[in-house]
Amino acid sequence: WVLHLENITMSLTGQYECTFVTYPYATKAAKIQLAVKAEGKHYLKKVWLKQILEILCLEDETSENFSTYPLKWLVDENGRKEELVTKEASSPAVYRNSRMLYGQKILLDLNNALKVFPTKITDDGRVFSCHMLYHPEKVQKSSTTVIVFGK
Repeated sequence: WVLHLENITMSLTGQYECTFVTYPYATKAAKIQLAVKAEGKHYLKKVWLKQILEILCLEDETSENFSTYPLKWLVDENGRKEELVTKEASSPAVYRNSRMLYGQKILLDLNNALKVFPTKITDDGRVFSCHMLYHPEKVQKSSTTVIVFGK
């Protein structure tokens, strides 16, 4: 027996059970836990060396104001994610110390954009990711790979 699901949404997350009777022997059952996860979006950002790098959390979402939602900005450094900024709803942003951004400043803009300045050659290929909690238990994720150009 096979269960086919179409038009998958987050609401289909849950436990599914298949039960059938093998008369006269017994009832057989199998359970499976289905977890539907939102797929994040990935972007590419080009920036000049020693300029301000500005990355929007949700590049494609312009119709809704996401500035009040809790979020977290992270950076991938050699396969390890390091937290840069955290912002809870109706609270100021909390900045974390970051070894690899030494000599750079990080700022969370009003629209949740991450600003890093000045850009360095070591930022080339770096991946910044944003995790925004836009609904209880629902996280919108995006990541941006940076390409740095020299003049």
